[in-house]
Amino acid sequence: MFEKILIANRGEIACRVIKTARAMGIKTVAVYSDADREARHVALADEAVHIGAAPSRESYLQAQRIIDACRQTGAQAVHPGYGFLSENAEFARQVEEQGIVFIGPKHHSIAAMGDKIESKRLAASAGVNCIPGFNEAIDDAEQAVRIARDIGYPVMIKASAGGGGKGLRVAHDDKEAFEGFTSCRNEARNSFGDDRVFIEKFVEEPRHIEIQLIGDAHGNVLYLNERECSIQRRHQKVLEEAPSPFISEATRKAMGEQAVALARAVKYQSAGTVEFVVGRDQSFYFLEMNTRLQVEHPVTECITGLDLVELMIRVAAGEKLPLTQQQVQRNGWAIECRINAEDPVRNFLPSTGRLVRFAPPATTMTAADTSALYGVRVDTGVQEGGEIPMYYDSMIAKLIVHGQDRQQAIARMREALNAFVIRGISSNIPFQSALLAHPQFVAGQFNTGFIASHFAHGFRPEDVTHPDADFLLALAAFVRRKSRERAAALSGQLPGYGVKLGHDYTVIDLDPAGDHRHVQVHVDEVVGQIGSAVVTLGDKRYAITSHSRLSDIVVTGQCNGVDFTAQVERGTPRNPVALVVQHNGTRIEAMVVSPRMAQLYRTMPFKAPPDMSKYVLSPMPGLLVEVTVQAGQKVQAGERVAVIEAMKMENVLFATADGVVGKVLAARGDNLAVDQPIVEFA
Repeated sequence: MFEKILIANRGEIACRVIKTARAMGIKTVAVYSDADREARHVALADEAVHIGAAPSRESYLQAQRIIDACRQTGAQAVHPGYGFLSENAEFARQVEEQGIVFIGPKHHSIAAMGDKIESKRLAASAGVNCIPGFNEAIDDAEQAVRIARDIGYPVMIKASAGGGGKGLRVAHDDKEAFEGFTSCRNEARNSFGDDRVFIEKFVEEPRHIEIQLIGDAHGNVLYLNERECSIQRRHQKVLEEAPSPFISEATRKAMGEQAVALARAVKYQSAGTVEFVVGRDQSFYFLEMNTRLQVEHPVTECITGLDLVELMIRVAAGEKLPLTQQQVQRNGWAIECRINAEDPVRNFLPSTGRLVRFAPPATTMTAADTSALYGVRVDTGVQEGGEIPMYYDSMIAKLIVHGQDRQQAIARMREALNAFVIRGISSNIPFQSALLAHPQFVAGQFNTGFIASHFAHGFRPEDVTHPDADFLLALAAFVRRKSRERAAALSGQLPGYGVKLGHDYTVIDLDPAGDHRHVQVHVDEVVGQIGSAVVTLGDKRYAITSHSRLSDIVVTGQCNGVDFTAQVERGTPRNPVALVVQHNGTRIEAMVVSPRMAQLYRTMPFKAPPDMSKYVLSPMPGLLVEVTVQAGQKVQAGERVAVIEAMKMENVLFATADGVVGKVLAARGDNLAVDQPIVEFA
């Protein structure tokens, strides 16, 4: 067994590998860029080596610097994690030639599966179901149209070297095939330096289901069940679960055996994943093989009780797999939500900055320990006070739950999301809550087009379906009442000026547009029960008990005998006396006041937000890489004004109306805050 390994990665996956290595008694070496000097993975590792500037092309993609770090520290093996160099066959070959063990498949296996055209040939020869299509590089758009007609629309146009949703188009007719081929080839050339494009049949109502594999150097290959990864946005996975609520036992077995056959064909060692597209009739076809550890591997660890990182390390050290196919378990149901630094209300634009508060829900499971299951696990590479840099991907954490069945797992995930506190940046937690509450998701009736069809216009707070929105108003009244009770109990109050406790309150639901709703509530204490009260709101009665402190953001307790977890905070930038209540993805701002104060509040004028229509504002925090206008220039609607970059995403800003530029308020290279003015029109 190795004494020391280097993790050629950062963030969550680097921390994840360190945990297993530590449990195995193996010392670890972290590598870091300028942006990651204070990162969590650097603090967790036994040693750390600086490898370059913040951009990944100058640090985490520098193969020679990582190999030099191995030699410098005496690391005997490299774990590449996922992303960066994890599926780079040349890097794996260089590592092997230096006498360092690559904790992953051999370079020839990576190369064979890395080329999508070649991998489909191999899959077909291994007896794996492949999607009907033209599996050769296509010369021009006219040929692409002819091929698409022969296959039958709809078709999928894909770049051979593509990945992560880049170099992919779906065409439903000749026009879309012609244009899709041209744009796909240009995108592939610019992104991957390889403009080969092929076409295959597009499976309607498809599901994205993948088989987890593990192989050793002794010819043993196992499939560790499947993962359902159909909940995707722009071809990026958002939520994953294991097992799939869709496929039958026979389909599972057939997919698993075909995945194993493909792995054997390329002499596969280590962990890997074969991805399939599955039709509504459970027909399945090979998509691609990921020759690395997947982001969503924890759901497989939950249902099998296996530590995949440990198996990768043991296989790389030459050990045999410790179990047979018949011994692979499938217990309970696991779900993973990717918690990303993005603003769902602003079309999921990246949100960078400092984590002012980062408090994940209480965990009962942890990576590198499969003895404790059926609970909550958080895998993360960040910590409170840390910075979310603009140079890398947007994932803050992975929230994983394990239940006895799917319904319990969904309920557990919703409560865990309710308890996840992130402040300072925006996150996609409200969107995840909306997904989990959707009736079709709960029923298991979805495919890869689920988000595109149900959130076609992006995400809006009103898209969240809350079973009882009045509960949030009742909770606000409960918290305000408990605050008044504490104030009334303080000693030393002047006679006649002490805090008086009433029973009748008005909850003012503050609408940003000024359309405030006034709701009358009545609050009664429960005699002899500290932390309890009954809130009456119209014909609804809420018996609430909570022993959370008034200073806690996360409030737990029971309402009408049912457990709940919510978040309550005092004060907003606009209103320091308001209460912000969040539960199951729904957020309200409310004031809880006496009926007389509510009456007076109605007479106060509404202050409308300032008119910012003459400004071009930054829709996200990021780096201003280009300003294409100057003062005095006439600009037409739709004309390019500026380009902002953050988290591998480029956002082009356009003028919304004709006008003349009055001032340019930011310069190329500036780090912009969200809603910061860039250009002012005269």
